[in-house]
Amino acid sequence: PLSKVVNSKVASSAFQETLPGFKWIGSRIKDLLEKGKEVLFAFEESIGFLCGTSVLDKDGVSAAVVIAEMASYLETSNVTLKEQLSKVYEKYGYHMSKTSYFLLRNFESPKEYPKFCGKFAILHIRDVTTGYDSSQPNKQSVLPVSKSSQMITFTFQNGCVATLRTSGTEPKIKYYAEMCASPVPGQSDTALLEEELKNLIEALIENFLEPSKNGLTWRSV
Repeated sequence: PLSKVVNSKVASSAFQETLPGFKWIGSRIKDLLEKGKEVLFAFEESIGFLCGTSVLDKDGVSAAVVIAEMASYLETSNVTLKEQLSKVYEKYGYHMSKTSYFLLRNFESPKEYPKFCGKFAILHIRDVTTGYDSSQPNKQSVLPVSKSSQMITFTFQNGCVATLRTSGTEPKIKYYAEMCASPVPGQSDTALLEEELKNLIEALIENFLEPSKNGLTWRSV
């Protein structure tokens, strides 16, 4: 869903679309104001409203004042907000939208993380999106929580550490995997370690990202 900006001082009132988020809406409003336009109203899918231009950000306070003023005015004509909304629908057409989301952290049961990735056993999981870290006594992530991004780190029994995260600037899902060899003599065969890491990455991709099922494309080499 895109965000909308309603502006006037053109041949007729019009709306413009921006990327989701009030940083984009605010930036577009600023551009319109600099061009001499008057911005009346802006909104996004997640019940975010901006009335006027006093605050170029999501502002429920001013929106509440405007809706209260509207209710007060309509009451003078013995019209309710719901009745007025029906009149708007009659004039401009009925609008509807449905949104939802899927949780990415449900495996054997809701809110449960995986214990294996293919044949590879998982020792610990750190999820900075939710603030969870199974390696900590209190199960709380030491790293700052970032609910606006998706990043999960898996520590495997074989010593490999792998992170899956979404890019904040590109339509990509990235992975990082590393393995530290044991300093014990005879347990640092480079070829074996590289093969183990390669196999784990393949399991990570096939089991957690499922590129064939989700239509994901590998980076061109």
